[in-house]
Amino acid sequence: MTEQSPEFAGLAALVTGGASGIGLATARLLAARGARVAVLDRVKADAESAGLCPVVADVTDDAQVRAAVAEAAGLLDGRLDILVNNAGIGAAGSVEDNQDDEWHRVLDVNVLGIVRTTRAALPLLREAARERGQAAVVNTCSVAAIAGLPQRALYSASKGAVYALTLAMAADHVAEGIRVNCVIPGTADTPWVSRLLEAAPDPAAERAALNARQPMGRLVTADEVAAAIAYLASPLASATTGTALAVDGGMQGLRIRPRAT
Repeated sequence: MTEQSPEFAGLAALVTGGASGIGLATARLLAARGARVAVLDRVKADAESAGLCPVVADVTDDAQVRAAVAEAAGLLDGRLDILVNNAGIGAAGSVEDNQDDEWHRVLDVNVLGIVRTTRAALPLLREAARERGQAAVVNTCSVAAIAGLPQRALYSASKGAVYALTLAMAADHVAEGIRVNCVIPGTADTPWVSRLLEAAPDPAAERAALNARQPMGRLVTADEVAAAIAYLASPLASATTGTALAVDGGMQGLRIRPRAT
């Protein structure tokens, strides 16, 4: 029996926000499955353990993004088959709790960051699709895009835009062989959520409330979201585009009875 090659063998990927959390878990998983992976973040990622190629850029700066994508392509032998747009920041509060400058800051990272990175990567993705039949873009969205969550007005607006942008990008590029999808995590156990919990008056009670909000009764892990991203990025998902894959512990679709206390 001939041994099969790893799923992502010969493919090159770029993961934004790849220095921690979901981005780092995704980069490590893609590398473990055979891809050569560059990670883009505002800080240099610790790449030694997984053989990742770190590049540094702020996704709110178009010149930095273009330079970083070019640098990543150079590290990946001039090619790019997969782009994971994961860089993002959070925000708390109702519609009246954040001033205009904070709205601009969050939308600049969460929405325009995807625009800038994809725009810079498209020539490489088109080349990959022409040469190898397909390329893939996966955006990290959130259950906040489709469910009304309290105290998340700004964050929800930004992720709602990511959801709509994903569908529009999928329509624009399907004829070119570039698939565009997104993942919709529930509340994930990431550094940002940890900081949110630490700032709460009662961190233990806040964590318990977040756990209870998801029907599975716990937070989603970064590795679980990474596995969904890897599926959408995989050549095995060649007929999947314009899809939003929920990884939310049942939060989107289930209406269960309260758990007994």
